[in-house]
Amino acid sequence: MNIAIGCDHGGFQLKTIVIKELQKWGHKVEDCGAHSLVPDDDYPDYTLPVAKSIQEGRCERGILICGSGIGASVAANKLHGIRAAICHDTFSARQGVEDDNMNILCLGGRVVGASLALEVIKTFLEARFSGLERHQRRLDKVEEFDANN
Repeated sequence: MNIAIGCDHGGFQLKTIVIKELQKWGHKVEDCGAHSLVPDDDYPDYTLPVAKSIQEGRCERGILICGSGIGASVAANKLHGIRAAICHDTFSARQGVEDDNMNILCLGGRVVGASLALEVIKTFLEARFSGLERHQRRLDKVEEFDANN
């Protein structure tokens, strides 16, 4: 799978660990930065390229890591076609994809350790949208929000 990943200073250390594991698992990684630790950088600067890689079809999924995961999630959901959520447990990561077709996983680099983050990421990447009528109906309504507002 092609995966876009981005982080600010709050997620830089975790991102370096995650990229190595993603590559070990056989995924192609598009590293959207930060490429060095800059203590006062801003998460929106890395959110946009991750979202664009999904919008343009270069990547199927994205991972964003900031200090809490909240800022990256808020920013990513401003972009057309992006469904991003913070997940710090495997149940939410799986259900977010199966029920809501989530395409960007947001993590808090100051909230979760590497072991748990990798477990959550693995679950996120292995999950598939169920396509069940009730989930598609709900997703269609959300996509109407996106198209009309």
